[in-house]
Amino acid sequence: MSFYTSLTGLKNAQTDLNVISHNIANSETSGFKKSRANFSDIVAVSVLTDPSMTQGIGARVANIAQEFSLGPIEQTGNSLDLAINGDGFFTTKSALSGNVSFTRAGSYSVDGSGFVNSTSGNRLQLFPVNAAGVITSTTSTIDAQIPPNNAGGAAFAGATVSPEGKLVASYADGTNAVIGVVALANFIAPTGLKQLGSSNWAQTGLSGAPSYGQPSTGQFGPLLSGAIERSNVDIAEELVGLITAQRNFQANAKAIDTASQISETIINMRT
Repeated sequence: MSFYTSLTGLKNAQTDLNVISHNIANSETSGFKKSRANFSDIVAVSVLTDPSMTQGIGARVANIAQEFSLGPIEQTGNSLDLAINGDGFFTTKSALSGNVSFTRAGSYSVDGSGFVNSTSGNRLQLFPVNAAGVITSTTSTIDAQIPPNNAGGAAFAGATVSPEGKLVASYADGTNAVIGVVALANFIAPTGLKQLGSSNWAQTGLSGAPSYGQPSTGQFGPLLSGAIERSNVDIAEELVGLITAQRNFQANAKAIDTASQISETIINMRT
C-alpha cells in the first residue's frame, strides 16, 4: 500500500514540476498567463470503516488552474501594440478556419491586404461604425481592415488606437478615418477557457459564452497604445515553487525507499 501511496505523490510532484517549468519557460511570452497545480487527497472507506482509523491512500491532481492577473506593461512605441489596462480579451479570428480565439497578447501589424493581424496570424475583430465613428452593433464583429487609399485617393500613412478602442487610419492628405472600434470580450469564468497556445484561448462550456463591449466602458479596461502586456509569471515565486516541488519529489522517493527496505527486511527474516 505504501508503495502506491508514495507513487501518487511522485506523480503529483512531477506534474507540479511540469507546470512550474512551463511557467518559467514562458516568462518572456507576451500575454501569457501562469498556471498553478492544485492537489487533493484520496481516501477510500466503507460504511463499516471506523472513522478514527481511516488512512489515506495518496493524492491526485484536482485541477491545473490558470491565473489571469494583470502582467506588467512594457512600452514599445509601436502604435499597433495594444495592452488592456484591466479586464477583457482581444477578439481575433482565423482567416482560414473562421475560428474565433481570445488573447491578451496585443502585438499587431498590418499586412499587404490591410488586415490587422496578431502574431498568430489571426485578424483583430472590430465593432462596425457609421460615418460619424459611432458603433452600429455590439453583437457582431468585422475584420480590422485598413483601406490602402481614402476616397480622395491619398495613400495610407499610419494608424492609431484610442483608449476607447477607436482604430483611426491616417492618410497622406492629412485626413483621418475611423475604421472601427476594438471589440473586447469577457467571460463569467475565464479559468474555464481552453488554452490554444501562442497566448490564445477558446471558449468552452466551463467558461461560458463571451460578453462583448467597448474598451473603457463597464467592466472593460482602457487600451494603452504603444505598449504590450508581458507575462504575469513571477520568476522568484516560481523558483521557490520549483524547490518545494523538488523536495516533495525527494520526500516521496525516500518513502518508497523506506518501504522497500522494510519489505526486504521482512522477506529476509530468519525463523
